[in-house]
Amino acid sequence: MRIRVVSSKEEIKSIGSAEKIIHLAFRPSNKDIFTLVEACPNVKAIHIPASYIKTVSGSTKMFLEMQGISLLEGDVWGHRKDINEYSEIKKEIFDRIEELKSEGMSDTEVLQRIGRETRLSKDLIKFLVMDKGKKKK
Repeated sequence: MRIRVVSSKEEIKSIGSAEKIIHLAFRPSNKDIFTLVEACPNVKAIHIPASYIKTVSGSTKMFLEMQGISLLEGDVWGHRKDINEYSEIKKEIFDRIEELKSEGMSDTEVLQRIGRETRLSKDLIKFLVMDKGKKKK
């Protein structure tokens, strides 16, 4: 799974409409988030660093909720935007989630274990676990 990393407001205009998860590496205004949702109608989640997520207004959070878009807190560790505009979540992580679930672990236990084993944020892991469950149904 690929996460599109967006470093600036100006870059929002260049995002493809098929993007599913977007990481905003800058402090977005309400207008930036609305513009992003308009540019990417298929977006499922917006991933924002903890220090920036606190500045997202309640009305914007409500708008995202009404659109069915998850607002995730976290960062993309070790990603170099100058090399690739996407951060990749390896298939092995999804395989590991499936393995832990098949061992009978609850979603909470899976979240804790994957959190310890990877540098992914808790919100992102939770989204991946829940999104994986939706696809099976």
